[in-house]
Amino acid sequence: MAKELEESDVTREEAAEKLESIAEDLRGDGSFDVNVNNRTVHLAPPEEIGMEIGVREMSSLLRGSREAFTVKLDWKPE
Repeated sequence: MAKELEESDVTREEAAEKLESIAEDLRGDGSFDVNVNNRTVHLAPPEEIGMEIGVREMSSLLRGSREAFTVKLDWKPE
């Protein structure tokens, strides 16, 4: 399977709603679908999954300061 990546500028509220939707799906009873670009991906996480949280601070004279926060969840499908 190829890697799908969707990037967009959203408000803080829109970002929170997307994360809440994913959290709700994870709390559900099994599999769920995620829409990325024009593709729907069916995911079936097991009860335990890997989780990685990262924070990056960047400073550049030309671009100014930026911050990045990433969340990565991974698992082997059952």
